[in-house]
Amino acid sequence: MRIRRFSTNLLIVITALATTLLLTTGESRADFYSYVDSSGKMHFTNTPHSGFLKKNKSDFKWHMSERGAHRSQAGYLSYDELIRKISKKHSMDPELVKAVVKAESNFNPNAVSRVGARGLMQLMPDTAKYLGVKNIDDPSDNVDGGVRYLKYLMEKFDSKLPLVLAAYNAGENVVRRYNGIPPYKETKRYVKKVLAYKKQYTEGGR
Repeated sequence: MRIRRFSTNLLIVITALATTLLLTTGESRADFYSYVDSSGKMHFTNTPHSGFLKKNKSDFKWHMSERGAHRSQAGYLSYDELIRKISKKHSMDPELVKAVVKAESNFNPNAVSRVGARGLMQLMPDTAKYLGVKNIDDPSDNVDGGVRYLKYLMEKFDSKLPLVLAAYNAGENVVRRYNGIPPYKETKRYVKKVLAYKKQYTEGGR
Protein backbone atom coordinates (compact mmCIF):
# COMPACT_ATOMS: atom_id res chain seq x y z
CA MET A 1 0.00 0.00 0.00
CA ARG A 2 1.32 3.45 -0.90
CA ILE A 3 1.86 5.64 2.14
CA ARG A 4 0.18 9.04 2.11
CA ARG A 5 0.07 11.94 4.55
CA PHE A 6 -3.27 13.38 5.67
CA SER A 7 -4.50 15.95 8.13
CA THR A 8 -6.71 14.74 10.97
CA ASN A 9 -9.69 16.59 9.41
CA LEU A 10 -9.28 14.62 6.22
CA LEU A 11 -9.21 11.43 8.28
CA ILE A 12 -12.75 12.17 9.46
CA VAL A 13 -13.90 12.46 5.84
CA ILE A 14 -12.12 9.24 4.89
CA THR A 15 -13.66 7.40 7.85
CA ALA A 16 -17.15 8.61 6.91
CA LEU A 17 -16.72 7.51 3.30
CA ALA A 18 -15.39 4.13 4.38
CA THR A 19 -18.35 3.65 6.71
CA THR A 20 -20.79 4.51 3.94
CA LEU A 21 -19.14 2.04 1.60
CA LEU A 22 -19.15 -0.57 4.34
CA LEU A 23 -22.85 -0.26 5.06
CA THR A 24 -23.90 -0.20 1.41
CA THR A 25 -21.65 -2.82 -0.14
CA GLY A 26 -20.30 -4.96 2.70
CA GLU A 27 -17.03 -5.31 0.78
CA SER A 28 -14.06 -6.84 2.55
CA ARG A 29 -10.89 -4.77 2.87
CA ALA A 30 -7.61 -5.12 4.73
CA ASP A 31 -6.79 -3.84 8.18
CA PHE A 32 -4.87 -0.57 8.23
CA TYR A 33 -2.80 1.40 10.70
CA SER A 34 -2.22 5.09 11.33
CA TYR A 35 0.53 7.15 12.89
CA VAL A 36 0.53 10.88 13.68
CA ASP A 37 3.92 12.54 13.39
CA SER A 38 5.23 15.49 15.40
CA SER A 39 3.80 18.00 12.91
CA GLY A 40 0.29 16.61 13.25
CA LYS A 41 0.27 14.82 9.90
CA MET A 42 -1.25 11.35 9.79
CA HIS A 43 0.34 8.47 7.90
CA PHE A 44 -1.42 5.28 6.84
CA THR A 45 -0.10 1.81 6.03
CA ASN A 46 -1.30 -1.78 5.98
CA THR A 47 2.14 -3.11 6.95
CA PRO A 48 3.51 -1.30 10.00
CA HIS A 49 6.99 -2.43 10.91
CA SER A 50 9.98 -1.41 12.93
CA GLY A 51 11.96 1.19 11.04
CA PHE A 52 9.01 2.65 9.10
CA LEU A 53 9.24 6.41 9.61
CA LYS A 54 11.76 5.49 12.32
CA LYS A 55 8.89 4.25 14.48
CA ASN A 56 8.20 0.96 16.19
CA LYS A 57 5.13 -1.06 15.29
CA SER A 58 3.70 -0.31 18.74
CA ASP A 59 3.49 3.39 17.81
CA PHE A 60 0.84 2.67 15.19
CA LYS A 61 -2.89 2.66 15.91
CA TRP A 62 -4.79 -0.32 14.49
CA HIS A 63 -8.13 0.27 12.78
CA MET A 64 -10.66 -2.55 12.44
CA SER A 65 -10.91 -4.05 8.99
CA GLU A 66 -14.11 -3.22 7.15
CA ARG A 67 -15.13 -6.85 7.27
CA GLY A 68 -14.77 -6.93 11.06
CA ALA A 69 -16.54 -3.62 11.48
CA HIS A 70 -19.39 -4.74 9.24
CA ARG A 71 -19.83 -7.99 11.17
CA SER A 72 -19.88 -6.14 14.51
CA GLN A 73 -22.38 -3.54 13.25
CA ALA A 74 -24.63 -6.20 11.74
CA GLY A 75 -24.44 -8.32 14.89
CA TYR A 76 -25.27 -5.37 17.11
CA LEU A 77 -28.38 -4.60 15.07
CA SER A 78 -29.40 -8.26 14.81
CA TYR A 79 -29.25 -9.01 18.52
CA ASP A 80 -30.13 -5.65 20.06
CA GLU A 81 -33.83 -6.50 20.45
CA LEU A 82 -33.09 -9.99 21.78
CA ILE A 83 -30.65 -8.63 24.35
CA ARG A 84 -33.08 -5.94 25.48
CA LYS A 85 -35.93 -8.43 25.81
CA ILE A 86 -33.93 -10.93 27.88
CA SER A 87 -32.31 -8.19 29.99
CA LYS A 88 -35.72 -6.77 30.84
CA LYS A 89 -36.96 -10.26 31.72
CA HIS A 90 -34.20 -10.60 34.33
CA SER A 91 -34.13 -6.92 35.39
CA MET A 92 -30.61 -6.39 34.04
CA ASP A 93 -29.06 -3.43 32.26
CA PRO A 94 -29.16 -4.19 28.50
CA GLU A 95 -26.19 -1.91 27.84
CA LEU A 96 -24.10 -3.98 30.23
CA VAL A 97 -25.19 -7.19 28.53
CA LYS A 98 -24.40 -5.78 25.09
CA ALA A 99 -20.98 -4.70 26.35
CA VAL A 100 -20.26 -8.22 27.58
CA VAL A 101 -21.45 -9.74 24.29
CA LYS A 102 -19.26 -7.31 22.36
CA ALA A 103 -16.20 -8.17 24.43
CA GLU A 104 -16.86 -11.89 24.49
CA SER A 105 -17.87 -12.72 20.91
CA ASN A 106 -18.17 -9.47 18.93
CA PHE A 107 -21.82 -10.48 18.36
CA ASN A 108 -20.83 -13.73 16.65
CA PRO A 109 -23.22 -16.51 17.78
CA ASN A 110 -20.87 -19.17 16.39
CA ALA A 111 -17.80 -18.02 18.32
CA VAL A 112 -15.86 -20.76 20.13
CA SER A 113 -12.88 -19.91 22.33
CA ARG A 114 -9.69 -21.93 22.63
CA VAL A 115 -10.93 -23.28 25.98
CA GLY A 116 -14.36 -24.25 24.65
CA ALA A 117 -16.55 -21.27 25.64
CA ARG A 118 -19.36 -20.88 23.14
CA GLY A 119 -21.84 -18.45 21.66
CA LEU A 120 -22.64 -14.79 22.08
CA MET A 121 -21.82 -14.70 25.79
CA GLN A 122 -19.09 -17.36 25.60
CA LEU A 123 -20.57 -19.77 28.11
CA MET A 124 -18.50 -22.75 29.19
CA PRO A 125 -20.42 -26.02 28.70
CA ASP A 126 -20.31 -26.82 32.43
CA THR A 127 -21.58 -23.35 33.32
CA ALA A 128 -24.34 -23.63 30.73
CA LYS A 129 -25.35 -27.01 32.15
CA TYR A 130 -25.42 -25.59 35.68
CA LEU A 131 -27.60 -22.71 34.49
CA GLY A 132 -29.99 -25.07 32.75
CA VAL A 133 -29.25 -23.75 29.26
CA LYS A 134 -30.99 -26.08 26.81
CA ASN A 135 -28.97 -25.21 23.70
CA ILE A 136 -25.71 -23.37 24.25
CA ASP A 137 -25.46 -22.61 20.51
CA ASP A 138 -28.89 -21.00 20.31
CA PRO A 139 -28.51 -17.19 20.63
CA SER A 140 -31.62 -16.84 22.78
CA ASP A 141 -30.68 -19.65 25.17
CA ASN A 142 -27.07 -18.51 25.29
CA VAL A 143 -27.92 -14.89 26.13
CA ASP A 144 -30.54 -15.95 28.66
CA GLY A 145 -28.00 -18.12 30.45
CA GLY A 146 -25.33 -15.43 30.30
CA VAL A 147 -27.67 -12.77 31.66
CA ARG A 148 -28.74 -15.01 34.52
CA TYR A 149 -25.09 -15.69 35.30
CA LEU A 150 -24.35 -11.96 35.31
CA LYS A 151 -27.29 -11.36 37.63
CA TYR A 152 -26.02 -14.09 39.95
CA LEU A 153 -22.59 -12.42 40.04
CA MET A 154 -24.19 -9.01 40.65
CA GLU A 155 -25.87 -10.45 43.75
CA LYS A 156 -22.69 -12.16 44.94
CA PHE A 157 -20.50 -9.07 44.56
CA ASP A 158 -22.98 -6.44 45.71
CA SER A 159 -23.38 -4.99 42.20
CA LYS A 160 -19.72 -3.89 42.16
CA LEU A 161 -19.34 -4.00 38.40
CA PRO A 162 -15.54 -4.35 38.12
CA LEU A 163 -15.67 -7.39 40.40
CA VAL A 164 -18.67 -8.82 38.55
CA LEU A 165 -16.88 -8.55 35.23
CA ALA A 166 -13.65 -9.96 36.65
CA ALA A 167 -15.63 -12.93 37.97
CA TYR A 168 -17.33 -13.42 34.60
CA ASN A 169 -13.92 -13.53 32.96
CA ALA A 170 -11.73 -15.33 35.50
CA GLY A 171 -14.21 -17.07 37.77
CA GLU A 172 -16.00 -16.26 41.00
CA ASN A 173 -13.55 -18.16 43.21
CA VAL A 174 -10.52 -16.42 41.71
CA VAL A 175 -11.96 -12.99 42.52
CA ARG A 176 -12.69 -14.08 46.08
CA ARG A 177 -9.21 -15.53 46.45
CA TYR A 178 -7.61 -12.22 45.54
CA ASN A 179 -10.32 -10.20 47.28
CA GLY A 180 -10.63 -8.09 44.15
CA ILE A 181 -9.70 -8.09 40.47
CA PRO A 182 -7.02 -10.76 40.04
CA PRO A 183 -3.59 -9.66 38.78
CA TYR A 184 -4.14 -11.17 35.35
CA LYS A 185 -3.44 -8.91 32.37
CA GLU A 186 -6.24 -10.52 30.39
CA THR A 187 -8.80 -9.97 33.16
CA LYS A 188 -7.71 -6.39 33.78
CA ARG A 189 -7.99 -5.61 30.07
CA TYR A 190 -11.35 -7.36 29.92
CA VAL A 191 -12.83 -5.30 32.75
CA LYS A 192 -11.65 -2.02 31.21
CA LYS A 193 -12.89 -3.05 27.78
CA VAL A 194 -16.39 -4.01 28.94
CA LEU A 195 -16.75 -0.84 31.00
CA ALA A 196 -15.71 1.22 27.97
CA TYR A 197 -18.22 -0.56 25.74
CA LYS A 198 -20.95 -0.07 28.34
CA LYS A 199 -20.22 3.65 28.48
CA GLN A 200 -20.30 3.80 24.69
CA TYR A 201 -23.66 2.00 24.45
CA THR A 202 -25.18 4.01 27.29
CA GLU A 203 -24.25 7.20 25.44
CA GLY A 204 -25.93 5.93 22.30
CA GLY A 205 -22.93 4.64 20.36
CA ARG A 206 -22.53 1.34 18.53
